[in-house]
Formats: sequence, structure tokens, C-alpha cells
Amino acid sequence: MDVNIKDFEAAIAELETIVRKLEEGDLALEQSLELYERGVRLSRYCHARLEEASGASRCSPKVASCRLRRRRFAAVGEDEGRAPDAEMKKGRKA
Repeated sequence: MDVNIKDFEAAIAELETIVRKLEEGDLALEQSLELYERGVRLSRYCHARLEEASGASRCSPKVASCRLRRRRFAAVGEDEGRAPDAEMKKGRKA
């Protein structure tokens, strides 16, 4: 990780600034290349943080708390006379 990147929000803000400067086109080639390279590092950092968050939000059936949530969800569907998993597979919200 780049030690100059504080957090996701700061990285996004800096990336937006870089994009704006590059789009203006008033920079020398060397400056443009430096900003572009910094933008790539920021983009990779943000992508990695998003992947981590996405992975953390996935629920593994082997994890006890996930099984509990799934049972509660199934119980709600049973109370309403339908199987939520079947509805979700059809692309409809339960």
C-alpha cells in the first residue's frame, strides 16, 4: 500500500482532482505522466478496498451467524406461505 494514501475517501477525492487536471490538458507531458501514474495507484488502492468490503459482506454458509440469519429469513418466508430462496432464484424479491 502507498504510505501516502490515507483512506478510501481521501483516495477518491485525490483521484477526482487528478482526473480533472488531466482532462483540462494544460499540463506538461511529464506532469501528466506523473499524475496518471498516481491515479493508477489510487485506482488500484480503491479497487482493493472495495474488493475487501465486498468479500467481508458475503455470508458463508459455514459461519454460524450466517446460518442464523438464513434461518430467520427462511422463517419469515414460511410465515408468509412461500419459500424465500425459491422466490430469490426466480429473480423476484421475497
